[in-house]
Amino acid sequence: MTVKLSKAEKKVKYDKKLCSMLDEYTKVLIAVADNVGSNQLQSIRQGLRGESVVLMGKNTLIRRCIKVHAEKTGNQAYLNLLPLLVGNVGLIFTKGDLKEISEEVAKYKVGAPARVGLVAPIDVVVPPGNTGLDPSQTSFFQVLNIPTKINKGTVEIITPVELIKKGEKVGSSEAALLAKLGIRPFSYGLVVQSVYDDGSVFAPEVLDLTEADLIEKFASGISMVTSLSLALSYPTLAAAPHMFINTYKNVLAIAVATDYTYPQAEKVKEYLKDPTKFAVAAAPASGVIAPDNASPVAAKEEEKKEEPAEESDDDMGFSLFD
Repeated sequence: MTVKLSKAEKKVKYDKKLCSMLDEYTKVLIAVADNVGSNQLQSIRQGLRGESVVLMGKNTLIRRCIKVHAEKTGNQAYLNLLPLLVGNVGLIFTKGDLKEISEEVAKYKVGAPARVGLVAPIDVVVPPGNTGLDPSQTSFFQVLNIPTKINKGTVEIITPVELIKKGEKVGSSEAALLAKLGIRPFSYGLVVQSVYDDGSVFAPEVLDLTEADLIEKFASGISMVTSLSLALSYPTLAAAPHMFINTYKNVLAIAVATDYTYPQAEKVKEYLKDPTKFAVAAAPASGVIAPDNASPVAAKEEEKKEEPAEESDDDMGFSLFD
């Protein structure tokens, strides 16, 4: 024989359960449970059993339990959960990988009919084709301005029709038509709204970020810091290399424009006095080694002379008529 507990006893029992979870788990998924039935929620509990625990309850009771537990333990990180307890939400305590648990929760969705007054989470489009309804049901289609025709004694929709737009409330006519057509346009399940990880709170989209995404965002941040530092002439670790290079360019420009010189500037002045040295310096990069006293024209002629030798190797010693 089961003993019925009073409301006060149920609250004490719930408080102990929640406090034990706060001590045991450091990762929590806050999920919206709108339009989720008890059977569906039980299936989710069974699917997550082993690594995770789903806890539902009144937000006011959960807030009070968290506040009291935070005062007792001195762990103020739990208080970050309080702003997230808005609406019909539940807590999923887990020890597993947050991304894997979030993906597992998303699998448990159940199709649902369009009920009157419900806000549509997606666009509902009625596809063209035979509905199987007799001609006496055409009044539903006429009210909703859906083009139809009678084909072999049944009503047939001619073109696809956007019946309900996302964010609109479902009317009685739309709900009746979708019920007659046997269309269950919506699907519901626990939707992860926020993630709590050892005191930190962030959006579930963060779980989808890869290392490449993090590196790209980090590089973008460094680029912005560098640009801002250079614009303000404020030295930072990110901008220091660019500042040194720009300063060196200014000093080099002064040395080139005046008689002042230093070892690194002398080579640049030599190249400016004799531009042909640029071509000589670039010759080794192209694979042609020119003598010290050779001109760029002589180096090019020597390169042309080597080409027939390569062609003779390809002929393997045979002429065209052998």
